[in-house]
Amino acid sequence: MDNREIIQNSIDYIEENLKTEITAYELSENAGFSIYHYYRLFQSAVGMPVMQYIIRRKLINAVYDTSQGQKMINTALIYGFDTHAGFYKAFKREFGYTPSEFLKKYKAKKPYRINLFKEEHIMVTHKKVSEVLKKWGLQNETIKDIYYEKTGNHNDSAYYVGNDYVIKFTANVGKLKNHIELSKAIENVGLWSATVIRTEDGKEYIQDGELYFYLTKRLNGSQIKSGDIYEGDYDRKGRFVGEIIGQLHLALKEADIIVNDVDMYENVKNWAMPKVRELMNLPDYICKDYIEVFGNLYPKLPKQIIHRDPNPGNIIVNNERWGFIDFELSERNLRIYDPCYAATAVLSENFSIGADKKLTQWIELCRSIIEGYDSVVKLSEEERKAIPYVILSNQLICVAWFSEQEKYKEIYQINKAITNWIVNNFDKLHI
Repeated sequence: MDNREIIQNSIDYIEENLKTEITAYELSENAGFSIYHYYRLFQSAVGMPVMQYIIRRKLINAVYDTSQGQKMINTALIYGFDTHAGFYKAFKREFGYTPSEFLKKYKAKKPYRINLFKEEHIMVTHKKVSEVLKKWGLQNETIKDIYYEKTGNHNDSAYYVGNDYVIKFTANVGKLKNHIELSKAIENVGLWSATVIRTEDGKEYIQDGELYFYLTKRLNGSQIKSGDIYEGDYDRKGRFVGEIIGQLHLALKEADIIVNDVDMYENVKNWAMPKVRELMNLPDYICKDYIEVFGNLYPKLPKQIIHRDPNPGNIIVNNERWGFIDFELSERNLRIYDPCYAATAVLSENFSIGADKKLTQWIELCRSIIEGYDSVVKLSEEERKAIPYVILSNQLICVAWFSEQEKYKEIYQINKAITNWIVNNFDKLHI
């Protein structure tokens, strides 16, 4: 049994016993290591001390149970906190919010079990971030966890630093360099971008162990909320989303940097489609049509550097300014992927089986996004024909990928349902 498997067994044991007292000595005994060696192994694998990890898991499970209707004092006691005040202080210290503030601001998600074998999962503590921030002279700034307001999902690779900055960390230096170079290229043409702040000795990022840390300015505006797009004049709002993606693409087209060049058609044909067919009923006629029709269209479609994740939450708006964040996934791909992705992101965050009126509205909204994009970049006839296939491609990729991610079970089920709906309404997606 390797060390990672031993620590995974500890993680599973902790999860099953959160409502009891768990000690590091108990865990080290189960693992067969001295407590000193066990401490080092656990922190190396998970990214934080074992006792802090246990407290964090107790806290997030307690606040989730509270969101489901249980009294906060009762959940605090169940998870081993002697008093409400003790729970309150521990939560504020760990997350930067009081439990009540957190529940008002975010949707509490059911905590998922961490699986070291299925995901890169390095947890970085506030204390560690404070130490790293010395490189920027910001070690005394308040550090807060980042949660997405609509979904309640936690950002596992970034923290807010005060009111003006975001610190990010990754083990993938290629993703880091993507963001740095693309954000600079975008700012150079006058667009709003979360550019990197250099350290006091002039570095764009620092390495600490296997992780790379970089600081960006925080775009102080509002994330576009997908639910709000449906309200009022959704045609105008959809066109706006399409237009700003088009403006972004004009800027990215001029960026002279190397990014991963993706063959989406081959990825879907050889990986995503076979995988999805194992998971759900994907009609033969859809697969045949995709391979023949889209296979013929694909070589004729323009490719360039794209954002790759332009969901509404990655678009920041402030009065007359707008900008994009999170370029870590940027790649060279079909340019129409981004507006199609934005449309399906709105669908996935608001999807409900049987909500026929809203689903019909989404088809109109999707067309508005595409028309807004077309008004800036001028789509070719082949691109217009390819739009339903690109939307389907994105869904097949999502279902295949989310099926392998333990923490995204709910999103996986939603995307399966969306894929079924798209297949059944495929002809309505032609622009």
